[in-house]
Amino acid sequence: VQLQASGGGLVQAGGSLRLSCAASGLIFSRWSMGWFRQPSGKEREFVAAISWGGGETYYADSVKGRFTISRDISKNTVYLQMNSLKREDTAVYYCAAASGGGLSKLGRAYNYWGQGTLVTVSS
Repeated sequence: VQLQASGGGLVQAGGSLRLSCAASGLIFSRWSMGWFRQPSGKEREFVAAISWGGGETYYADSVKGRFTISRDISKNTVYLQMNSLKREDTAVYYCAAASGGGLSKLGRAYNYWGQGTLVTVSS
């Protein structure tokens, strides 16, 4: 199984970025997907999750209303659209895959992890 995250970069506060995570080696439609992030020197934290079919989503309070998670089953890809970015959104962002149908904000619920993509928000 491979999860390849991309789309990170440097953006000014208030700007937008879209992260992508391409999955291979698994039946994508049978896995819930999540995004986590880890700011430098801090612990990893949950950002968003989406169910198998995309009908259910779950967000951390800190990103609700600004970030949108979605998935394209035909492309085996999950996305994280990030708008109104703030400096505190600066982190390495990781995508992850969880078996089972539920949505979880717990890292231990996820079986596979991508390599991470760095998002830097400048003021």
